[in-house]
Amino acid sequence: MRRLIFEAEHEQFRDSVRRFFQREIEPHAARWREQGIVDRWAYEKAGQQGYLLMWADEQYGGAGVCDFRYEQIVYEENIRHGEPGFYINLHSGLVAPYIGKLGNDEQKQRILPGCIDGTTILGIAMTEPGSGSDLAGMKAHAKDCGDHWLLNGSKTYISNGQLGDLFIVAARTVPEQRYGIGLFLVEADRPGFRRGNRLHKMGLAAQDTSELFFDDVKVPKSNVLGDPTKGFGYLARSLSGERLIAAVGSMAAAQTAFDLTLDFIKDRHAFGRAIGTFQNSRFTMASLRAQLDAIQTFVDQCVIAYNADELTAEIAAEAKLLSSELENRVIDDCVQLHGGAGYMEEYRICRMYTDARVTRIFAGSSEIMKEIIGRGLGLDERRGS
Repeated sequence: MRRLIFEAEHEQFRDSVRRFFQREIEPHAARWREQGIVDRWAYEKAGQQGYLLMWADEQYGGAGVCDFRYEQIVYEENIRHGEPGFYINLHSGLVAPYIGKLGNDEQKQRILPGCIDGTTILGIAMTEPGSGSDLAGMKAHAKDCGDHWLLNGSKTYISNGQLGDLFIVAARTVPEQRYGIGLFLVEADRPGFRRGNRLHKMGLAAQDTSELFFDDVKVPKSNVLGDPTKGFGYLARSLSGERLIAAVGSMAAAQTAFDLTLDFIKDRHAFGRAIGTFQNSRFTMASLRAQLDAIQTFVDQCVIAYNADELTAEIAAEAKLLSSELENRVIDDCVQLHGGAGYMEEYRICRMYTDARVTRIFAGSSEIMKEIIGRGLGLDERRGS
């Protein structure tokens, strides 16, 4: 089904983005997966093309383009023709907007240019051992010491943990308040900051994930984002965008898996005929095609709502839930249609299978998404007590 949200200029942009990922990123993907981390220059190359923080004001070096469809195209083409472990979606779409929305003029002038040209790689440190999605239960804390904050604690499962030059760190600032949290900008060369080893994951082999440790890290007051007691609210308000980005990625991966498999079952033969001509193959692919068209249309409409600042937390949760569940369903069926080849890492569908599993967990698990949707219907367990 033709996607109706894109104009001619978007399609022209997609052509140039696709060529970039095919020429500059994909040829290095296998090596990055082997070494467990992408090369830093990949961010700089993307920055040179203007593909990072496209929403940022021109005064900082950005394009000043607030149409999320352009970001969507970059994220989709990276998954289709680049390397999913190249986490520009995290850098541009998840972390940098905190600085763009909460940062003061000095912070933006100091930080954003490097993020835009790719020389400053970003990460965000929220998750802690034992607390998972319960941000209000975090134990990392920061103490106000007059001219600086003293930060202590640890974080885990942090994307860009090895590559990152600057991290937004969430830490408790009001011990007696469950939601008394601040957001702090912590440079990787700041004394007391330490990276743990790169964590070995089931999938996304090229994307570096680490533990981070903060031992009496002195954070200057100039590195506080917004009000140091309102970080929980800042995080909550950004979750809709994060979940939309996750949905965009899931749909791109699902469609890519479908396309790979359609080609495979047309070419591969069994019992003297193409695998795709068997009824089971036809029915499986027909069902997936219908689901892909339906949910892609929904996600695309969420993009339009996001552009209009009308995407609600509940609708974003629906998009993230439906797309991540579909991605895993599609890729599982596609592995099955590949037969034994689907279990071999030399085939992309095998790598996609392990890459996909985390999408039902990160940015809020499927169970959390259902909680958000259910509460939006007035089905809050607290109402029944």
